[in-house]
Order: sequence, then C-alpha cells, then structure tokens
Amino acid sequence: MPTRDDIMERLRFCYDPEIPLNIVDLGLIYGVQVEEGDVVIEMTLTAPGCPSHNEISHDIRTTVLSMPGVNTVKVNVVWDPPWNPSRISQEGREKLGIEA
Repeated sequence: MPTRDDIMERLRFCYDPEIPLNIVDLGLIYGVQVEEGDVVIEMTLTAPGCPSHNEISHDIRTTVLSMPGVNTVKVNVVWDPPWNPSRISQEGREKLGIEA
C-alpha cells in the first residue's frame, strides 16, 4: 500500500500548466489521506476560477491512480487557507528565481 509520502512524491510529477513548477513545490497540496488504497487529496489553486482547475485535478487523479495499491482518488479543492506565494517551497523559489 502506498503511504502519504509515496503519494506526495508522485504528485511532484503534476504541474500547474501556467507555472513551470510541480504542485507540491508550488504549495497547492494541503493534505493527503490514504486508507486501504483509497486516497483523498485536499488541494487549493493559486486563484479562484483558475482556468487549469479541471486539468490539474484530472492529472492528479490519473497520476495517483497509476500507483500500485491505489483503488480510488478523490480530489477536494479548498480555499481556506487561501494560497499565497509564501507556500512555495525553497526549491520552488530557486527554480522560479524568487528570492527567499
């Protein structure tokens, strides 16, 4: 069975198509729960009405469902707390050329 850490590592292959950074380093993932192969992911977007919402959610589902031991994936988009650039990881800041 995959662990939360396994899922987080796999989510590094999912990108916001408008920003050249994976969704984990971008700070969009708020939580991952794994129970007997059923995965629930809480995430946010950089802004309400983000045009990439469906594409990102589909990419997450497809990527995580491809993992051995995963039966279902549910993606919940939440807005609290709101995303802001401070959520970007140090590695992400370096890739984007943002000073810490």
